[in-house]
Amino acid sequence: MGLTLMENNLIGGAPMSPRTSAPSKIDNLDSFIMEQKPQFPVAVLRPDKLTNRAQEFTKTFPGRVLYAVKCNPDVRVLKALIAGGVNSFDCASIGEVRLIKQLKPDAVIYFMHPIKSREAIHEAYVTHGVRAFVLDSADELQKILDVLQGADDLKLFVRMASPKQKVATDFSAKFGAPPMMMGALLQTARPHCAQLGISFHVGTHCMDTVAYEKAVSIVCDVIATCGVLVEALDIGGGFPATLDKENPPPPLQDYFGVVQKTLAAHGQSHLELLCEPGRSMVASGGELVVRIEGRKGDLLFMNDGTYGGMLEGGPLVDLVYPHRVLRTKASALSGNVQEFRLAGPSCDSTDMMKGPYIFPDNIGEGDYIVFGQLGAYGEITRTPFNGFDQVIRVELSEKKKQKSKKAA
Repeated sequence: MGLTLMENNLIGGAPMSPRTSAPSKIDNLDSFIMEQKPQFPVAVLRPDKLTNRAQEFTKTFPGRVLYAVKCNPDVRVLKALIAGGVNSFDCASIGEVRLIKQLKPDAVIYFMHPIKSREAIHEAYVTHGVRAFVLDSADELQKILDVLQGADDLKLFVRMASPKQKVATDFSAKFGAPPMMMGALLQTARPHCAQLGISFHVGTHCMDTVAYEKAVSIVCDVIATCGVLVEALDIGGGFPATLDKENPPPPLQDYFGVVQKTLAAHGQSHLELLCEPGRSMVASGGELVVRIEGRKGDLLFMNDGTYGGMLEGGPLVDLVYPHRVLRTKASALSGNVQEFRLAGPSCDSTDMMKGPYIFPDNIGEGDYIVFGQLGAYGEITRTPFNGFDQVIRVELSEKKKQKSKKAA
């Protein structure tokens, strides 16, 4: 007897690998859920959305767009972005460097983790042709110089810690040199590179363009006082996803515009610009469908959670994803709504999402919830913890949907 659609695409507990199993291609998510009534979470990928978003970035940003591979390294995602014009990548590990070079041998790779192993530096440069490296300390600079022994074609970026902003996660607590130390690092690095740059990252999911204005202003002050030639500026990532339609983020043009305006005001418009989008580029390309397995008052128990595809919905980041309910039962959903908390399936009491999430007040066991904006930091952070790692993968084609509408 042949495998059913569900069995064929089950990953995790089944023998298939979650990174390599072939997904089903569908053209209507709601119909798929209503017909199949899946017992496991459904991870949905929308390649067309990814390609469109990549085109928007590459056409709008006035410089080089580096996709931050860590955000979602799924080969299907990478191919969709490449189709949208992305040919440069921000890699944080030698594993990511290898992945990109296997998929796109002519890709331009920037090794943008401030702390790298000596083996990773050597392999990246010698085997994969990587020339751009970031650092945020004199020790890391010396490590690069020791390993590469007089290489004269390096592009070195000194990462600056940006001022703390209102963001989902502040990266400067871990990476970046304080502005007062930047001058000395730039002076030390300048004789050892063909191009010298500065990079920063304001933090993830930044809703305020002023954060970029502040960071660029500090960079310009550093350049003005360091006494050496700086040729490039990497403004990092941090561009947000649209999690709340009632409070959408500013358009990309506003972020890029404030960067250009600030550079012009300080006489630094000549700098080559780079950016490292992750979340903003791929979030809209993924969804997750979960089933409610139980309810206790305002607490809904789901078959996926923070150890699965919703890491950032939990206490680590506390993001509230866009959401809607699908009911496969005959009875109708209530017109009245209330606030709910969400619980994942594991036995860990931290596997919780405080929300609040607004749902019909009669939502309960057997209902499905569709969460949006999970193309970023969703499936890549899934773990096998507690045995709840089984998930069904599907690809939803917008093109097929458009054709079916025309046919109708």
